[in-house]
Order: sequence, then structure tokens, then C-alpha cells
Amino acid sequence: MNISPFLNKKLARRFKGYDFDGNGYVEKTDFEQAVARMCEAFGHGPDSAARQRLYDLTMQLWQRLVTTADVDGDGRISEAEYKNAFSNSMLVTPENFEQGYRPFCEAVMEIADVDGDGRQSLEEYELWMHTLINVPKADTLVAFRLVDKDGSGYITTDEMVEAIREYYFNEDPQSIGSLLLGPLDS
Repeated sequence: MNISPFLNKKLARRFKGYDFDGNGYVEKTDFEQAVARMCEAFGHGPDSAARQRLYDLTMQLWQRLVTTADVDGDGRISEAEYKNAFSNSMLVTPENFEQGYRPFCEAVMEIADVDGDGRQSLEEYELWMHTLINVPKADTLVAFRLVDKDGSGYITTDEMVEAIREYYFNEDPQSIGSLLLGPLDS
């Protein structure tokens, strides 16, 4: 899959979220620490089954990325390696995307849906986006309002998956997905 200039910006923004320590590389510890941060923020300790499920899915994503992307074998992924691997594995077709993201979104929902009603409130959404994906809290309000397509004040797993799909597959800068992780130029 060719990476358009717009998708290139979106992948750069996503890479920045993965690279939580800001060292210019995504490493296994970035993934492990993101899961730990999110789970701890929602009160899921090390023995939580939901935490283990999210950890397992996140490690599957890491393994897929490092196997595909780490061309120099240093155990970490540069931004260029990430973009190449992501566009060649997760984004080739919407089906590949669905296989990779729906289980992950379901696992996130299981942890972030504190009251168990099958949807996320603004507070739940804001907390997981900040702790897991490194999105500044100020950017989550705009995204939440856009992702909440039905205006219910809550986000469902389906709405979340659709917004993420738009992030990667929609070239319209005004689309819901394009603002999912905050401004692309930040």
C-alpha cells in the first residue's frame, strides 16, 4: 500500500503516541508500560483477566510489528520502519484492519467501561486515550464528540472501531478519524 502524504502525517502522529518515552523508537517496553498505565488508571491490577487479555493482544501487535518492521534487528522500531510495516500489514485491506483492531478495541472497552454498560463516557474515553495512546487530554474532547456519531454522550466499540478505520483509510482531513489522536501537526 502506498502511503499518501496525509496518511504519512497520521502514521507519524500514531508513532508519537506509541513512543511514550520520546526516544525516537518504539520498543516493547513502550507497549508494556502503556498497558500497565491504562490498567492501573482503571484499577486493574496484575491479576486482572481483562488486563491480561489487553496485554496479550498488545504483545501480539508488538510481535507483528517487530517481526515485520525491525529490519535492522535491533529490537526497536524507528518511525520509518513503523510506517513501512504498518502500511504493509495492518492497512492492506479493511479486513486486515478489522482482524487487528476489533479484538483490541473490545479489550480496551472491557477495561475502560468502568460501569459495565457497554459504552464509554467522556471521562472513560479521555483516561484510556491518554494513558494507553498518549493523546493529550485537551485533544480528547473534540475527538469524543466526533466519534459519538449518534450524540448519545457515549462511545460504543463499533463507533470506536469505525473512527480508527477512518483514521487509517479516509483521506479527508475533516473526517472523524482524522482528528482521533488530536491535531496532526502537533
